[in-house]
Amino acid sequence: MAIKITRGSGNVFTDVGFPPEEAANLQLRSDLIIQLRKRLAVLGETQTEWAAILGVSQPRVSDLLRGKIERFSVDTLVAFLGKTGAEVRLTVRAKTQAA
Repeated sequence: MAIKITRGSGNVFTDVGFPPEEAANLQLRSDLIIQLRKRLAVLGETQTEWAAILGVSQPRVSDLLRGKIERFSVDTLVAFLGKTGAEVRLTVRAKTQAA
């Protein structure tokens, strides 16, 4: 029995059926959360330490760690990254056309 393999689009949110604009926003927030978690891991060991760095409550940090992506806007995540000493840059480019 042959296994059918479908190449992903590069955005898991598109692949599971989100509209393109929403999928792009979710992917961006996901990327920002990943970078934020990496930076926080270097700066502290506990959720309480992370909360102090970000200026939020510990339950808010817990939401971040549990992947509650819907609770964080791009603006909030960029602000959090800034509080960790990161510089966030955005690159915008034209979509590539499918062959």
